[in-house]
Amino acid sequence: MNASELTRRAGFYEPVEEVDADGMIVQGWTLQFTCAAHIRYLRGSEAVMQARLQSKAPAVVTIRDFAAARQITSEWRVEIDDRTFDLKEDPRREDAMLAMLVED
Repeated sequence: MNASELTRRAGFYEPVEEVDADGMIVQGWTLQFTCAAHIRYLRGSEAVMQARLQSKAPAVVTIRDFAAARQITSEWRVEIDDRTFDLKEDPRREDAMLAMLVED
């Protein structure tokens, strides 16, 4: 994959826990950074077909490898084109890129 294929804008959100006015812990999301991304929806395998039966769309999101991106964990979320995806794995390095399995 090369940089010309990174045509989408992705926002990466880290989970944060806050205490509300009643003293209850509430989980929220904080935008950490935005960057160019490529998204490739998966199709064909048995696991993908089962996910589709549950109205989920597994995909692989690829971004450039840089210092802030190395902080991403499987607990984060990514928003691309007004769709929110949960990360299903920690990013794996592929050349100068990071690829991660996501699901909406």
